Amino acid sequence: GRGFAFRRKQKIERQYRKLLKKGRKIHSQQDDQFTDTYPEHLKHLYLAEEEMLKKRRRAPDDSVLSEEKLNKAVDTCTFSYRSVRTEGKFKKKTSNQKAKEEYEKIKAERARRKEEAEKRKQQREAAQQLYKQKKMEAYKILSKKTKRGQPNLNLQMEFLLQKIQQNT
Repeated sequence: GRGFAFRRKQKIERQYRKLLKKGRKIHSQQDDQFTDTYPEHLKHLYLAEEEMLKKRRRAPDDSVLSEEKLNKAVDTCTFSYRSVRTEGKFKKKTSNQKAKEEYEKIKAERARRKEEAEKRKQQREAAQQLYKQKKMEAYKILSKKTKRGQPNLNLQMEFLLQKIQQNT
């Protein structure tokens, strides 16, 4: 009773029971597979997979073309963030694109600041030039002397009169 044939029979029975258990697990997993227990950020992936499986179940023997289309759809719809990102309405930017945009923004900001600084510098230089010119003219008028070396009070009075008239 406990020879080669008996052991062989037990081995086959064990393998058969394993297959039955696997079959039950697969059926129970298919029922529970698409419930709300999945993380919120992955839910759309499971729903897409469920739709693909439903399409397979509805038309398994339609034609070879439909199977090829289904296989292509499953291949293109890999369940990762990258494919969802490219196929979705709102394409998210890669980190490289974000970095480039950030760099461009910083570059534009720097260029704008540089232009503003250049404008301010030119305005300041022009104001300084005008101030020096007026100062020089005032100095020339006020430093005029008579033949004997005395300050020319006539020119100084005219200068002060002009200054008062400009202010009012």
